[in-house]
Amino acid sequence: MSESPAPVARKEYYSIGEVCELVGLKPHVLRYWESQFPSLNPAKNRSGNRVYLRREIELILLVKELLHEERYTIEGARRQLDLLRRGGELPTAVSSAVDRGLLAELRTDLADILDLLTPEREAR
Repeated sequence: MSESPAPVARKEYYSIGEVCELVGLKPHVLRYWESQFPSLNPAKNRSGNRVYLRREIELILLVKELLHEERYTIEGARRQLDLLRRGGELPTAVSSAVDRGLLAELRTDLADILDLLTPEREAR
């Protein structure tokens, strides 16, 4: 049985590679979203590399949910984010998206554990 990766330590800044691994996106998708959503605007370090804060990662998870789960278009998701921001509901929506993402990941992990613990049936 292979070892699972060490948990990601909480830190102040994350690289684009770390963010992509955390949220399950390819770097080119994340860069495209940054061009389409003005609120996704990571700072750059001295080397010119993107550095993300935790709140930006949480916003990325909300955008992912809007696009992938709720099937909004880019324009529709942008409008939805604006509505949430203007209504003061953005922090709640971000928190909910993070919670739902965590629950989905836990369900997958639990299903994997159950598969490991369930003996395979013998072929007849």
